[in-house]
Amino acid sequence: MELTQRILQQFVVLAEEQHFGRAAERLAMSQPPLSQAIQRLERGLKVALFERNPRGAQLTPAGRAFAEDARRLLEAQAAAVDRARRVASGHEGEFRLGFISSLSYDFLPRLLRRIHAELPGLRLHLSQRPSAELAGMLHAGTLDLALIRIPALGAERLAVRQIAVERLVVALPEHHPLAAEHSLDLRELAGQKFALPKSSALPGLAQQVTLACAQAGFLPQSLGEADDLPGLLSHVSAGLCLALAPEQVLSLGIPGVTYRPLRGDSPHLETTVAAVHRPDGPDAAVQQVLRLLGTAGRPHDESPKSAPKARSPRRAANTPGPLPSGELPA
Repeated sequence: MELTQRILQQFVVLAEEQHFGRAAERLAMSQPPLSQAIQRLERGLKVALFERNPRGAQLTPAGRAFAEDARRLLEAQAAAVDRARRVASGHEGEFRLGFISSLSYDFLPRLLRRIHAELPGLRLHLSQRPSAELAGMLHAGTLDLALIRIPALGAERLAVRQIAVERLVVALPEHHPLAAEHSLDLRELAGQKFALPKSSALPGLAQQVTLACAQAGFLPQSLGEADDLPGLLSHVSAGLCLALAPEQVLSLGIPGVTYRPLRGDSPHLETTVAAVHRPDGPDAAVQQVLRLLGTAGRPHDESPKSAPKARSPRRAANTPGPLPSGELPA
């Protein structure tokens, strides 16, 4: 027999209500046609899905199993229809966006506001993971677009749109002697205690900090670890140690912390933020979001505890749309 969308919907509603009258009311139909449709379904499947009784209709074990599969079939049908509509217009439907944690403090909220204003029909589903995991989710088809730091494992097989280049800054307790300096050379931090990012939670940043310090001639002395940026800065705010972090942390406003730019041309002091998607060509919705990425720049209002940058981040040559000078999305 043909399992049409209508019969599956009727069955699922009856499975939820377990009462023919209530189910018929939800389906905007009378009870006899619903009863007849369910009987035809049971005859076609050659299995009893419900046990009828004066109080309603109870699912049989086979009915419970079929209800789970029927819901999945309806979801798959809806996803197929939604995908077709989104590909055609790019203005409505479900959109699965992945991002790294450091983007969530400033850039991502601004991007979400822009998407809501210009693409209100897109329903966003957000996933926060490390860059390599996001690349894997794109390959698996469970994400439409991801905002990551490159290089990242798996990103070489994706289409990459560079957004900006961001530098590390040093976060210091506000009364630390080095806070009196306008900018710092990383070698001046040798011998200091550090709060370090956990490699399991922030693998890109952990590697970057290790390589930058090694190039400066020392290994950072760990006082403690954290699996996110607020955790790192909590160590610093307590006056216990220093931390290296992407300059996006200036937007967090954590009390007791001041920031200083780092001098030097080491490539380990910089990281590239990029939007990545599957290489088979972005659909219309991905193209729409890529268009908006360049219009979510941070306003030019720096924290009073932040120092002028020693070296301004560079806008990538192929950034989609205008990115204000010195403003970064991560």
